[in-house]
Amino acid sequence: MQQAAREEQESRAAVLSKAVLKVAGILGLSNSRLAKILGLSPSTITRLAAGAYLFAEGKKEWEFAVLLVRLFRSLDSISGGNEEVAAQWMRSENRAFAGRKPAELAETAEGLVRVVTYLDASRGIV
Repeated sequence: MQQAAREEQESRAAVLSKAVLKVAGILGLSNSRLAKILGLSPSTITRLAAGAYLFAEGKKEWEFAVLLVRLFRSLDSISGGNEEVAAQWMRSENRAFAGRKPAELAETAEGLVRVVTYLDASRGIV
């Protein structure tokens, strides 16, 4: 039973790790920016990309990774699945963020939550 639980946890970590790398690629986030968003070192991001590192459930990095995937899911929904539009939105100055770019704002925990909250609210408008 304990073996099965450990395997499930490793599987969840592998899925989240792969999802974060895919999101970063789609949104055009560099390894250094991704490291800042997740609160990790750039070398850890390199190990993540090589499959030598997985997120640890229960740590802050896990929470930030989940928020980044949530950000992407909301942005993907709003942009109609257009990856270029989503990436451009992340790189563009936004009046809702006092002229700051969402990708830059997301480098802090408060900023990441702010961007996710903004997108969730925008997505909910009918």
